Amino acid sequence: MGQFKVLKSLVVDSLDTITKGSLKYHLWMGFLTIVILIGMYCYSIQLDEGLSVTGMNDRVSWGLYISNFTFLVGVAAAAVMLVMPTYILKDIDFKQAVLIGEGLAVAALIMCIAFVIADMGGPAVLWHMIPGIGVFNFPNSMLAWDVIVLNVYLFINISIPFYILFRHYQGKEAKKNVYLPGAILSVFWAVAIHLVTAFLYQGLQARPFWNNALLGPRFLASAFAAGPALIILVLAIIKRFTEFKVEEKTIKKIAMIVTVAAQINLIMLISELFKEFYAPTHHSESAYYLFFGLHGKTALLPWIWTAITLNVIATAMLTFNKLRNNLNVLYLCCIMLFVAIWIEKGFGLIVPGFIPGPYGKIVEYLPTGIEVGVTLGIWALGAFIFTILAKTAIGIELGKLRYKRK
Repeated sequence: MGQFKVLKSLVVDSLDTITKGSLKYHLWMGFLTIVILIGMYCYSIQLDEGLSVTGMNDRVSWGLYISNFTFLVGVAAAAVMLVMPTYILKDIDFKQAVLIGEGLAVAALIMCIAFVIADMGGPAVLWHMIPGIGVFNFPNSMLAWDVIVLNVYLFINISIPFYILFRHYQGKEAKKNVYLPGAILSVFWAVAIHLVTAFLYQGLQARPFWNNALLGPRFLASAFAAGPALIILVLAIIKRFTEFKVEEKTIKKIAMIVTVAAQINLIMLISELFKEFYAPTHHSESAYYLFFGLHGKTALLPWIWTAITLNVIATAMLTFNKLRNNLNVLYLCCIMLFVAIWIEKGFGLIVPGFIPGPYGKIVEYLPTGIEVGVTLGIWALGAFIFTILAKTAIGIELGKLRYKRK
């Protein structure tokens, strides 16, 4: 019963913490709430009229929702780049950032689930994926594997930080023998969630654009570039607007991870381009459509060349120590890299896989305002959840939230 009292006290104190703050904090939360409500309104239209209100069709059946899902799986997996050095390699420089990274993973995974629900048309069809009730089709279906690995990873990223913060809330140190097995498991599971997502695309034989042996490794490389880049930006915001001070050497160490991952990602991109264009076959038509257009259809050209330009410039700048160690330059590079990989793993990966169709038909896809509204609402939901988690965690880590024994 004593632990339940502590838990109740933690919930009450957390609610008190997240409902108080500066004017900037309330403006931020108010802005997110408005965007969430706009997203809910757009989603209500989709529920009422069906997926016909989106830009998706019989030819291009995955669009903005699945693009964001694929990208966010990588953001969630990136937390492992902080978990491993902190919990396993005992690098104290990462200790300040690891809880923030895991909170970001939780928010990203919740957004992943929300995007899948949006893409399915609505929550009413989720029962089809419940084992024993629907047709889960495990282990034959890669979608079933994806559902399992994502939900297990979500549980891991909720349970470990919760245990640590729960102990710190009581003024106690977390027991290593309790959280370390889960931390080790999360390292392997983070790799699994991205590889399984890549295998989901690779296993579709009718989509030659995705039948690439480098797809899984490149998923990981891009994830370990974009995810830590976002963590750096979040840590910079936290450092500026809260009392939770993150040392520069921590940010610079994460920047080194971003740099190496971005370099590997760029090398793999060059390898893929060589494979597609040096000895092209009819299976290269999707790549031709993406990078040069096909039969006068060029809707994705501005997107992909913007992504490549930002990717190359950011990676080149990060390669030089003097530029990377300048925090203002680092933040700019992180923004560029994040946007570039979002485009590349979104529109640049999902949409071209459907174009041209099996019979050579080219039907271009662009998202509608409804899709954009729902997408912005889900991103705002993720930011809202992360802000709540981060504010509570920071309060506990700073010692402002402590269990008051009677």
